[in-house]
Amino acid sequence: MSTINFALFGMFLQSSPGGAGGGIIMWLPLLFIFVIFYFLLILPQQRRQKQWKSMLGNLKTGDRVTTSGGLKGTIIALRDDNVHLRVPPDNIRLEVARSAIVAVSSGEEATTKAAS
Repeated sequence: MSTINFALFGMFLQSSPGGAGGGIIMWLPLLFIFVIFYFLLILPQQRRQKQWKSMLGNLKTGDRVTTSGGLKGTIIALRDDNVHLRVPPDNIRLEVARSAIVAVSSGEEATTKAAS
């Protein structure tokens, strides 16, 4: 019974208030890892998300777009949450969710590339 009391007493001595500096040093690597993750993963993802939202806000008729499913077409009408596309070669008209658009090139760029 006395060995258990000495073991408990030894644990209380090790966690004395004088060891507070060790606690800060223990958290520094975790803080450093969080900072690295923020600058390498979180911040670039937030920038991409902001650019994508501004791209969706600037859509206009005549823009050539690519959807997340790989369809390429020209915008012929814009609705609230949907976009109407004309898809070659048969000029099929499709209604696609605005959030499915992943890339945009303006109509002038598309006609210039087709002419050359």
